[in-house]
Amino acid sequence: MEEIDRRIVTLLAKDGRMSFTDLARETGLSVSAVHQRVRRLEKRGVLRGYAALVDHEAVGLPLTAFVSIKPIDPAAADDAPERLAHLSAIEACHSVAGDESYILKVRVASPGALEELLSQIRVAANVSTRTTVVLSTPYEHRAPELIEAGSEEEKA
Repeated sequence: MEEIDRRIVTLLAKDGRMSFTDLARETGLSVSAVHQRVRRLEKRGVLRGYAALVDHEAVGLPLTAFVSIKPIDPAAADDAPERLAHLSAIEACHSVAGDESYILKVRVASPGALEELLSQIRVAANVSTRTTVVLSTPYEHRAPELIEAGSEEEKA
């Protein structure tokens, strides 16, 4: 990826609503050139979409937890993501190395709602769970700083 494309991706990762005019000013390109580059990055799948960041407390989902799951029967099919896809409280599902198979990031309204969700997860996927409740989140959704291959930082 060219350095200018890396810069555009970094800027949009920090502010997905940045205008083409502002992107042009930050990159030194024309508005038309920025527009073409953004469209090309979208077509290549580098930019996969734009999303609003939600204040989960404001919408009634103040409790965040990470739920590690492990199949009760290790010989069973590895289909937990499909079995759990219908549970909207699961924000993310990550396949991981280690003792557990997946780690789920969940958001719910209360400890009671978390308890109910854990029960639904166990039944739907036939798994055991280990839960870590988040007390606070100092930062999240950090934009990547893309560096050029072979740059001074990588050579050090």
